[in-house]
Amino acid sequence: MPANAIRFTKDHEYIRVEGNSAVVGITNFAQEQLGDIVFVELPAVGKVLKQGDEAAVVESVKAASEIYAPASGTVTEINTALGAEPALINSDSEGAGWMFKLTLTSPAEIDGLLDEGAYAEISK
Repeated sequence: MPANAIRFTKDHEYIRVEGNSAVVGITNFAQEQLGDIVFVELPAVGKVLKQGDEAAVVESVKAASEIYAPASGTVTEINTALGAEPALINSDSEGAGWMFKLTLTSPAEIDGLLDEGAYAEISK
């Protein structure tokens, strides 16, 4: 997989692989569906996640949504800026609005996720 490749889940999370680690968040499509995000509950640094585990919760004016780990790994960093400014997810979901970083334990899991073309098909 190329460096900085982005893959997507059917639940609208993205994962951007950067070497042995990865940045995780929700897609622009997901934040549009949720509306104004008012609170984010992030995983603890050091938490071990398996692919598909609930990793975080995003609350918007419309609903609360669980965010699932797109791949297995250990949380190495969380985006602390979201505590004070959860709307970063609305304004830049795949940039400044990232949620957490993982050290991947099973990088091959990424290959089973959707590429941009396949994700575009399900997020119309």
